[in-house]
Amino acid sequence: MFRKMRRFKQQITGEECIAVLKSETRGVLSMLGDNGYPYGIPMNHWYNESDGRIYFHGAKEGHKTDSLKKCNKVCYTVFDKGYRKENEWALNVKSVVVFGKISVVTDEAKVKEICSELCRRFTDDEEYLKHELETAFTRVQCLELVPEHITGKLVNEA
Repeated sequence: MFRKMRRFKQQITGEECIAVLKSETRGVLSMLGDNGYPYGIPMNHWYNESDGRIYFHGAKEGHKTDSLKKCNKVCYTVFDKGYRKENEWALNVKSVVVFGKISVVTDEAKVKEICSELCRRFTDDEEYLKHELETAFTRVQCLELVPEHITGKLVNEA
């Protein structure tokens, strides 16, 4: 159902893909937007090792929400900061592409867990987290991406 990678010599392992998803905090979530146009937006994510799913949070309304109601198939792309080999100018970047289906998380306890884990990716300030949960929790919507296909590659920008 999914294409094989054309540049297979650059393909990274599944374990390397997961490592990128765990270590990086942001990516681009792409979906089918209005009038058949692609719609891609930067998102923060949390890769949950225990269930292999990727979680997001955001507003309960807007272009993203409307698009996902029409079609729940998405593509999520993440890439690392890259590195340079000694005496080379080109950046070597690992990128990961996740295809899957996304849905709204309705379980309140799970939503709190997702919000907490996402917050902890950026700060260890538990007072800030507590305040956010008290003041903004009712306005947040969490999404769960169930991966159907994950692939990644190492690209040299030279």
